[in-house]
Amino acid sequence: MSELNDAVTGEHKSSLNFKWLLLMAWRDSRRNRSRLFLFISSIILGIAALVAIYSFEYNLRNDIDSQAKSLLGADLIIETNKTVKEEALPMLKSLGTERSEERTFASMVYFQKNGGTRLVNVRALSGDFPYYGDIETTPKTASRSFRLGKQALVDKTLMLQYDAKPGDSIKVGEVIFEIAGVLNKAPGQTGFNAAVAPIVYIPLAYLEETGLSQKGSRITYNFYYKFPPETNVNKLAKRLEPQLEKAELDYETIESRKENTGRSFEDMTEFLALVGFIALLLGCIGVASAIHIYIREKINTIAVLRCLGASSRQAFLIYLIQIAGIGLIGSLIGSILGTLIQQFLPIVLKDFLPVEIAVAISWMAVGQGLLLGLIISILFALLPLVSVRNISPLNTLRLSLEETSLFKDPIKWLVYFIIVLFIFGFTYLQMGSLKKTVFFTAGVLAGFITLAALAYAMMWLARRYFPSSWSYLWRQGFANLFRPNNQTLILVVSIGLGTAFICTLFFVQGILINRVTRSSSKNQPNMVLFDIQSNQKQAVADLTKSLNLPVLQEVPIVNMRMTEIKGRNAASYKKDSVAWGAMRGLEREYRVTYRDSLSDSEELIDGKWIGKAEPGKPVYVSLEDGYAKRIGVKIGDELTFNVQGAPLKALVGSTRKVDWNRIQTNFILIFPTGVLEDAPQFHVLLTQVPSNELSAKYQQAVVKTFPNISMIDLGLVLSVLDEILDKMGFVIRFMAAFSIITGLIVLIASVLISKYQRIRESVLLRTMGASRKQILVITALEYFFLGALAAGAGIVLALVASWGLARFVFETTFSPELVPVLILFLLITSLTVLVGLFNSRGVLNRPPLEVLRSEV
Repeated sequence: MSELNDAVTGEHKSSLNFKWLLLMAWRDSRRNRSRLFLFISSIILGIAALVAIYSFEYNLRNDIDSQAKSLLGADLIIETNKTVKEEALPMLKSLGTERSEERTFASMVYFQKNGGTRLVNVRALSGDFPYYGDIETTPKTASRSFRLGKQALVDKTLMLQYDAKPGDSIKVGEVIFEIAGVLNKAPGQTGFNAAVAPIVYIPLAYLEETGLSQKGSRITYNFYYKFPPETNVNKLAKRLEPQLEKAELDYETIESRKENTGRSFEDMTEFLALVGFIALLLGCIGVASAIHIYIREKINTIAVLRCLGASSRQAFLIYLIQIAGIGLIGSLIGSILGTLIQQFLPIVLKDFLPVEIAVAISWMAVGQGLLLGLIISILFALLPLVSVRNISPLNTLRLSLEETSLFKDPIKWLVYFIIVLFIFGFTYLQMGSLKKTVFFTAGVLAGFITLAALAYAMMWLARRYFPSSWSYLWRQGFANLFRPNNQTLILVVSIGLGTAFICTLFFVQGILINRVTRSSSKNQPNMVLFDIQSNQKQAVADLTKSLNLPVLQEVPIVNMRMTEIKGRNAASYKKDSVAWGAMRGLEREYRVTYRDSLSDSEELIDGKWIGKAEPGKPVYVSLEDGYAKRIGVKIGDELTFNVQGAPLKALVGSTRKVDWNRIQTNFILIFPTGVLEDAPQFHVLLTQVPSNELSAKYQQAVVKTFPNISMIDLGLVLSVLDEILDKMGFVIRFMAAFSIITGLIVLIASVLISKYQRIRESVLLRTMGASRKQILVITALEYFFLGALAAGAGIVLALVASWGLARFVFETTFSPELVPVLILFLLITSLTVLVGLFNSRGVLNRPPLEVLRSEV
């Protein structure tokens, strides 16, 4: 009391007595420290997730820097997907102290032992590449020995799939190679790459013998160089850039690989950090809800302080200091936990990483976690804490807190504004893009608002249509959904958002799989043959028909480049930073076709379709509508093309909408007939194979007769896509688990907090004769309804979001599988009931008088 009087006397001398405030905060917290820690425990997992991701990001950045040479395998790579011009060869042969060459292309390989066939990425290599790092093989000597004869290195996934062993043979084109060893990892390769395009290495000396290097073949030419250590390769590459551009050659250095690799993984760590941030926001809702209840319980204490002369500001600061202190402790625990979790992230993400990650403690990440936890615990605690200002000495007689309306208290508006500003600022720091930040912030707010609206709607409906005819126990459990101090809002938002994450992931994976599967139904193509030369076209069609397979499409394809858009070349557009779309259009290679009519996957949007060119008149081409907008052209604009050395001018005659979901030949650019028939070209054939057995027989027949032809089997596409989505899904589920577990922690905290509020109610029921079993049933029913509402709200949100993705992003139908969703619904509901009952056992297992003495 003397300390309080001293503080009050001191208040006349100074506005605050910080020492006294600290002392009062410490003393008042003595009976409530475990509960205060419970409040802040909601943010621990969110902080842990962010510290783990930040630590992983810092370690990844360091490892990319230290392993960049082995990622690239050389000091400089020069590459092109066109035959190298004669005038560029002297320059290419003069660079570096050591040189290697490589040709990469897609081709079918044939396993002699069991007749298996598979589309692979063939790499024909000469020289001692890689100069840094290794081609990892089993046996280890195979990485060098295969270059000395007709030998090959085969990706380990293929070796397992086709039960092959070193010493077996594979056929690549016209040449049979002995398998020298198993390829475990190539420079820069990830597990993800291996699933999409398994690699087969062969010596470059035998490429011509394979017959796969023909005019019109799609081959990428790579030249690898090693320079003396003192050479500044970046400066050299910049000096060579004009010559390389003239020869249509691209280059990559160790520094540019560092930047590109770092940039690609920035996107991944950015995504993971935002998922962790959502888990943290969920926890913050728990903090705000718990502190709200805590302050209501402290009305009497605060009112007594006011009677003894403490100002509203002092009362406010006492509890703010408590929250800040316990928030700092919670952040420290979260940071320690995050440092432990980061040990597992390299394992979770191993299929996506091209480097070995060395796990180390990042003090920068720990510091960020501590600061973020402190800021966010204070920020979200402010919402209920501002109500302390409204507690007057009269509350010692009237033990209730009459909260001011949001519209009458501008401080609450200010707190809400700061919270939204904080979310926006944090997101911007992660993304570095204003547009992305606005969309993410709006999406988070929309998700929270939607779930909160659903919670309020459920409470209103429960009250409006209360089931009076139910038994007393059911009515009592149901009424707890909308009684004062209910937990409906907090649990629907926290558990609902976590459920929505998991369900949306499941639905999107199903959408992507169904999008491809749909193409295999009825008479849709499920087998694509490409790289068919003009003189093979009829023979391939005859072979297809001989196996009673339909020739659904036969399409000519011509490779070309766009050299001018509306009379401006690449050099002109480089000076125009706004026209990046046109610049990209001039940098890429186009694979176009020619025909006289639209296909059933196309719809005319603008202009007039001209299917046949008339001699002496302009050539009118058709562009995909979205691409026309990206490069900034409209009907009547002029385009200039380089058709493998021959210039060709054309006008934009029409734009089309293309259904890219269809497994068939769709094109950005289409020419009319009568223009490209004599240009160098290859053909694509599409057919429909009814069974796996016939598919294997067909592929074997094609590979044996036409080894240069490559094939895409939709069944294989589906299995690879499923594998990729499973890997991506595991990563997302791992991060979404933080949100789910945070939701459960919020649930546990809410139940424990509400236990203190419900003691009087339970004691009253026990005193009036209610049995332990009846109170148990009431509690179980309440948490059953809460769990069902929370899980149901999350599933509804996921269904709406997934339908929107299917309808507007993937442009496909949405047919969700409901059995797994039902299982998830039952699991979350059951877990909610179990947690509720477990945490309520203290009230149920002891006599009413003992409970009142210990708790009240």
